[in-house]
Amino acid sequence: MAIDKIQSESINLADNFAFTGTVSGAGGVNTPNFSAVNSGSQSISHDTLTKCSITTETYDSDSAYDASNSKFVVPSGKGGKYNLVASINWDVNVNPNVIRFFKNGSEILATTWNDTGQSYIVGTLNLSASDYIEVYCYQASGGSTGWGSANRVYFSGFKIIE
Repeated sequence: MAIDKIQSESINLADNFAFTGTVSGAGGVNTPNFSAVNSGSQSISHDTLTKCSITTETYDSDSAYDASNSKFVVPSGKGGKYNLVASINWDVNVNPNVIRFFKNGSEILATTWNDTGQSYIVGTLNLSASDYIEVYCYQASGGSTGWGSANRVYFSGFKIIE
């Protein structure tokens, strides 16, 4: 920081600063963080709430995503606020379609879309160690539908630095 940027009473935050050394205490790594996608097709029955099968990890900083059970589990000592997102790219337009987050087996957040082939949900949730989040969906197309190939559904999240 150049000497001419310091005022006698304080630093003027309206000035621009060019740091050439190391700045500590700023930013963070936002861990744990994870991302997972579906590995293949899944059929969702008409008018039935169904857990989404999301079994392929893309990345997982703390081994917190349980791919065999399609759920994110908050690691010990890692409680706090988490930003979570999930999305479904349906094979057909379904009306309505719903995507939901379940926390420890109970619905905590839902969103509904009409006349679209995609669903998504984004939320910031306060989670404690060992809490788990799962993604569920519902569709009312009149018959069974879902997604026919891999990478049509994703679920990801990260801890927000507080």
